[in-house]
Amino acid sequence: MHFQEWLQSLHSSGGVRGPVREDFWSLLPSLPSSSSFSLSSLSRSPSSLLGIGALASLTAYWLVTRRRPMQPPCDLNAQVFMQSVLQGEPNWRRSALLKDDALLEFYYDDTRTAYDMFQRGLRVAGNGPCLGFRKPGEPYQWISYTEVAEQAQVLGSGLLGKGCQPNPEQFVGIFAQNRPEWIISELACYTFSMAVVPLYDTLGEEAMYTPIPLAYNYSLERGKNCGVEILELTQLMPPKPQDLAVVCFTSGTTGTICFYRSLCESSSSLPPLPYVSISYLPLAHMFERMIQVSMFCHGARVGFYQGDISLLMDDIKTLKPTFFPVVPRLLNRIYDKILGSVTSPLRRAVLHYAVRRKQAELSSGVVRNNSLWDRLVFNRIQANLGGNLRFILTASAPISPTVLSFLRATLGCLIFEGYGQTECTAGCTFSMPGDWSAGHVGAPLPCAMVKLVDIPDMNYYTKNGEGEICIRGHSVFRGYLKDEEKTAEALDSDGWLHSGDVGQWLLNGTLRIIDRKKHIFKLSQGEYIAPERIENVYMRCVPVLQVFVHGDSLKSHLIGIVVPDPEVFIDWVKERGIIGSYKELCQHPDVKKAVLEDMTAVGKEAGLKSFEQLKDLHLHPEMFSVSNGLLTPTLKSRRVDIRRVFQEQITNMYSTTAI
Repeated sequence: MHFQEWLQSLHSSGGVRGPVREDFWSLLPSLPSSSSFSLSSLSRSPSSLLGIGALASLTAYWLVTRRRPMQPPCDLNAQVFMQSVLQGEPNWRRSALLKDDALLEFYYDDTRTAYDMFQRGLRVAGNGPCLGFRKPGEPYQWISYTEVAEQAQVLGSGLLGKGCQPNPEQFVGIFAQNRPEWIISELACYTFSMAVVPLYDTLGEEAMYTPIPLAYNYSLERGKNCGVEILELTQLMPPKPQDLAVVCFTSGTTGTICFYRSLCESSSSLPPLPYVSISYLPLAHMFERMIQVSMFCHGARVGFYQGDISLLMDDIKTLKPTFFPVVPRLLNRIYDKILGSVTSPLRRAVLHYAVRRKQAELSSGVVRNNSLWDRLVFNRIQANLGGNLRFILTASAPISPTVLSFLRATLGCLIFEGYGQTECTAGCTFSMPGDWSAGHVGAPLPCAMVKLVDIPDMNYYTKNGEGEICIRGHSVFRGYLKDEEKTAEALDSDGWLHSGDVGQWLLNGTLRIIDRKKHIFKLSQGEYIAPERIENVYMRCVPVLQVFVHGDSLKSHLIGIVVPDPEVFIDWVKERGIIGSYKELCQHPDVKKAVLEDMTAVGKEAGLKSFEQLKDLHLHPEMFSVSNGLLTPTLKSRRVDIRRVFQEQITNMYSTTAI
């Protein structure tokens, strides 16, 4: 069975909901005690006969309707096919969901561009709700698919009236937060074959005025202020699959070129996403773009957050989404908040026991949110996320297996993990439905093939199943905008995209991310350091919210900048006999020592070598964020900027730490 057909059948049959096995026992009538129970007593006791009859009926009902393990779409022990390549090139692998070596191009014959995918959603949903928005304290209001299509056509006509040309060489910048006008503006460009250039407001003026022919910067307010003339629709020129669709800027001013064909092939490999999604991740980022395109293709609804990330949980409770795209940082916060809210030893013991029971179900392939443990323990946790979640997709960075397994149990919904980057149109691997193990990012998507190549300097060799991750397929980008040098660094002559990430093949064909090639550096003794891998380990520490690992080629040890989690930090320190405000505790030397000891213990348990452990740290009371310039719009650390901001603390730590 094809992956999407399998997941569509799951979607239509009710997803993770199912009868509760535990409830069966509560329905049983009381039977006579064992000392008096006999066949002869049954003949003299009508109530006993009725009880046995009820027992037989309920047993038959349970056997018919019980929650059965989810059937995966392929053998979970062989999730890829490995193909040998001539002339000694490393083996490449493709999804076991494919019948042959031909990669998936388009799932629906009539959806070959992002414009086509929205038109399909329009046919499916008709006048149904499409884009949602809300004001503080109010319910969501909805714009229908029909209204979105009409507004996009009128806006596109206005762009033509302002001199824009209806072809892929016409670049149109969109500068706005996530909101309905963003999508309408994008669709207006696609309607007339124009290329979209999403602009991050955090990239500064350099990105806003890049040397490309930006003919028109549009957001709803700016359009009104500039007096945009709305013209009648005169000509509809939908794009072709080979046309340029998006120029995506990620963490700098290098524009990644993505074609309509790439957008469709990548989104065709995603499951049909159900009903309602919350949009808060940057629309200028390819991960969120793929989510949106897939939602629209199936006539689903997208509700936008209010624009303030601190109000996101309130928006989620109001919208009650069934699909939730996330990044690991947010899942880590949810995990920490759940554990931090359970203070008494008894409640903590009950929580961990309930988690183990749900994880036992997961190991047998059962995913549900209506078991006895869900009703007794996890109901409030699930209600805080709207109570209707059925799918969660995490990407953008690795997530701790501990956190992932815990949340799969507590949230009672399908949680998938994916891997990719802007250059391969967001995704190249995806965890297989039915495989609820953690510690990997799944197998290659049907639209991509993946291989590993040797990295001798880091001692990673393909003969050991390790190496740099390389991707090839129609979803891989064609190059960076007007930057042949960087394009040649990313794409080799055979069309393989070199990701800069280090992967490891597991026995079942799934891929594990184990290191990062691009940010490695050497210590003075010659040891290579991959700071992002170490940071991911330290993120498992209870008091740690964010961490930045720094090293110097003239020094023999590592130091770090740590942002404690304000929601658990004060209580965590209080348990160690120290009391104070959040900022005061960050400056307390004994608190720093306790945090460093906890991080060292976690690092040792995770297998970090001695030279990979921090020898000193600085506790900083302000989160790294996009607004203060220490995170990229995709929530990755701006390593150069963090080093610059904390240069004084870094210098002091190296001058006072004796090794």
